[in-house]
Amino acid sequence: MKLFLAPALAVAALLAGCAAPAPSETATPQPASVQTQLPGLTAPSGEPDLPSLADAHPQPGQAVRAAGPFDNRFEIDGLAFDGQKVTGSVRITSDVSDLLELVVVAGFYDAAGTLLGTARFEHHADGDAGHGHVGPPSETEEFSITVPADATGKAVSVAVGVPVLVNE
Repeated sequence: MKLFLAPALAVAALLAGCAAPAPSETATPQPASVQTQLPGLTAPSGEPDLPSLADAHPQPGQAVRAAGPFDNRFEIDGLAFDGQKVTGSVRITSDVSDLLELVVVAGFYDAAGTLLGTARFEHHADGDAGHGHVGPPSETEEFSITVPADATGKAVSVAVGVPVLVNE
């Protein structure tokens, strides 16, 4: 009988160590963690820009569209440049309704097609705009961008693009 009792006591001792803790001993649940820093990535600084403005060389008197990351989601209508400002409207064509954020950047050029400077138009949704739509979405935002002071009198053409477009 001694031979069977020793192994049974050893098994009982092992099982006692595996038992669930008493309710007062349970660990407090830890909140889920989220990684907020990604190695190798740096936060953007400055204003959003369009690299394509450096490559656009519009002819004198031209107002052209510069390539950007959201080109398949909008159209630019009525683009015009009068030497003092560029005007037009961005018409959202994607399958959403409310325009939340929009940045239109204009690059102004001299007679040789050299980029003189940039300026921007920004739209920020204020939450009270009441842009509800019935039927297919139709969101249009008019813009007007004045030639920067250091390019006044020298700018003879412009290229316009959209580096920021956020909608629902």
